Amino acid sequence: MTETAFQVEAGNCFHCGQPVPAGALYPVTIDGHAREMCCTGCQAVATAIVDNNLTDYYRFRTEIGDKPEDLVPEALRQLQVYDAPELQKSFVRDTGGNVREASLILEGIVCAACVWLNEHHVKQLDGVLDFRINYSTHRATLKWDNERLHLSAVLKAISEIGYHAHPFDPGRLESLQKKEKSAALRRIAVAGLGMMQVMMIAVSMYVGAVSDMDTGMRDFLRWISLIMTTPVVFYSARVFFSSAWRDLRRGRFGMDVPVSLAIGIAFSASVWATLTGSGEVYFDSVSMFTFFLLTGRYLEMAARHKAGQVAEELVRLMPATATRLLDGEQEVVPVSQLEPGDHLLVRPGEVVPADGTVLEGTSSTNESLLTGESLPCHKQLGDALVGGTLNIESPLTMQVEKVGDSTVLAAIIRLLERAQAEKPELARLAEKVASRFVPIILVIAVSVFAWWYLHEPSQAFWIALSVLVVTCPCAFSLATPAALTAATGLLTSKGVLTTRGHALETLARINHIIFDKTGTLSHGHLEVVDIQVLGAMPANLCKQVAAGLETASEHPVAHAIMRLSTTLARCDDLTSESGRGVKGLYQQKPYRIGTPAFVQELTGSDMPPGILPSAGYSQVFLGSEDGWLAVISLADQLRAEAAEMVTELQALGVEVILLSGDSPHVVVTVAQQLGIAHAFGGQLPDDKLAYLRDLQAQGKVVAMVGDGVNDAPVLAGAQVSIAMGGGSQLAQASADMVLLSENLQQLPFAIRTARRMQIIIKQNFLWTIVYNLIAIPLAATGLIAPWMAAIGMSASSLVVVLNALRLKN
Repeated sequence: MTETAFQVEAGNCFHCGQPVPAGALYPVTIDGHAREMCCTGCQAVATAIVDNNLTDYYRFRTEIGDKPEDLVPEALRQLQVYDAPELQKSFVRDTGGNVREASLILEGIVCAACVWLNEHHVKQLDGVLDFRINYSTHRATLKWDNERLHLSAVLKAISEIGYHAHPFDPGRLESLQKKEKSAALRRIAVAGLGMMQVMMIAVSMYVGAVSDMDTGMRDFLRWISLIMTTPVVFYSARVFFSSAWRDLRRGRFGMDVPVSLAIGIAFSASVWATLTGSGEVYFDSVSMFTFFLLTGRYLEMAARHKAGQVAEELVRLMPATATRLLDGEQEVVPVSQLEPGDHLLVRPGEVVPADGTVLEGTSSTNESLLTGESLPCHKQLGDALVGGTLNIESPLTMQVEKVGDSTVLAAIIRLLERAQAEKPELARLAEKVASRFVPIILVIAVSVFAWWYLHEPSQAFWIALSVLVVTCPCAFSLATPAALTAATGLLTSKGVLTTRGHALETLARINHIIFDKTGTLSHGHLEVVDIQVLGAMPANLCKQVAAGLETASEHPVAHAIMRLSTTLARCDDLTSESGRGVKGLYQQKPYRIGTPAFVQELTGSDMPPGILPSAGYSQVFLGSEDGWLAVISLADQLRAEAAEMVTELQALGVEVILLSGDSPHVVVTVAQQLGIAHAFGGQLPDDKLAYLRDLQAQGKVVAMVGDGVNDAPVLAGAQVSIAMGGGSQLAQASADMVLLSENLQQLPFAIRTARRMQIIIKQNFLWTIVYNLIAIPLAATGLIAPWMAAIGMSASSLVVVLNALRLKN
């Protein structure tokens, strides 16, 4: 393409005009020229335009439209481009059968009522299984049956009620937020300039009313005020009218309905007074409360973005490109083009672009944003790498195992979004109150107007206007989501992932917590805790021979013993006998490691006296023809922070219980070490569930912490289930919360955070109730002017959001 009617600025997407994120590589060849795109969505649409011979769309356009439908030619829209499998790869996940799950961004959301309207409208579509919107990030999760309904039909249904949905893309999310802030600031600027000019004129008119200003000058100033206020109403306040009209078209009284009525009625009455030269004008009040309302909404938007910043940071973790190794050559490719099995080079300072394993190299990675752990994690051959983590020290060669929506990072983001979108009981109650509040306010405003019109007609309009403006149920609807978003964001940054909306609400009320032992209070894998030399062979050589012999075994005990020494003795003719041990030759002499009976067959003598008792540990013996050489004791080590965690939980008034399938004497020993009063061993999953049910029958609120494998039944039965971290458990998403960091000390922190969240939610509700109880009578008695009412309404919502943000401290 040599020329287009519209020239796209360098560095901007050729299709949509938005800036191309750093490192993004989504080229499309259009008429022989490579054009840069900002995301996979624009790349897919541009490719579809080229493939369908519609490049005249680019050749003859005169500008880039700001509406989603303007970015797709009419002919292409008829092709249902968003139903194409190649486009859906980037944002749609197949969950089995015909069920699909998509991540979307919604434009046009201005308040909690918009969220309710969209969710209610889309869920009524036949084939939609679930639809939830995160108010903090405007991201939506859609689950639908692809046989009964196509994605394009859902997007069309959303556009029919005045909103627009796009496939989710991290770059687009950031650009949409910038666009949202920019548009809000422009509206505020116009309203602020208009307010200042109109207020100066209003002062002159107030002074003139008590002096000798003639009617001609008064009418002239009124016309000037009308000219100054018109852009405020038709540009700055348009967002209120659009939102109110959307609500009314759906038969719902949203939060912007009374605001729009107040602005519209006041402006219309003022215009009539200006045209007829009679009555009062309210241009100063109109411009003033428009400015204050917009300012309050902007501050609320900024606070909302801040509350959801952890989710946004997670989204931006994954890089745009990766270095792929192919036949010894390096090539930079978009991350979206990676496939399982690809070999990648990750240099120091680069972000791991996908989930996989280390093939070559030794380094450390920073996983702090995923797990909350600040210390680097050592990585060597065979170790797992998680996409989104930072390689710190040395180059690593890795093999890709999972990409796109299958990665751990994608699962974390998906679960976090689900938790923030799900509504706890308090949130649902608040929304019901808010939805019924607006009609009540309209009735109150009409009644107040009627009363004042009968007693003092000149004040009726002004006072009814104040009643409409001063009361708004925004704060009711914001009380819970703002606090929930701030709390889940804080916990995610500490490595505690909340996957269900109700989890924190219930966690705040727990009084009993049940722990499994293996993999929960302990690390879940054996470690050598002691080695006792029995013969003349030095301890170091015993370790080397033992480690060399165990290379023939895949048993967990063998892996633990192999870690005893970095230098493995070279052993030949190794044979592993299941349940007994390993035998082999070292320097042409036979050696055995394993059970006492297995080793005794070679030594030909009884075990020597003086061997320390096992104390619940597993013991492995090493011997040769010369006799018994060593006894190695192994145990599943308790986590270092377990004892302190138990003490903190007990200080919070939570009773700690240990239920384990291990032998009772081992469980009792562990309980004594940790200070747990109630501990039971030999527990099968059914036994644990029965114990849990018994506690719940007594009215106890119980949390269960387990490894998510053997404890599935009891995890499902608990009021709150908490699984230890790990890719497989996270993918199953069976628990209400996942301890990604596997740091048990974060559990007391999570309980304290949940309790603080409950306190803040109650404070928010109390504030909104007290505010309305005070504001409505003051407005109805004429003590609050409309501009003061606008400040009060904006401040009410802002106080709720700022109070919720205290959770992040």
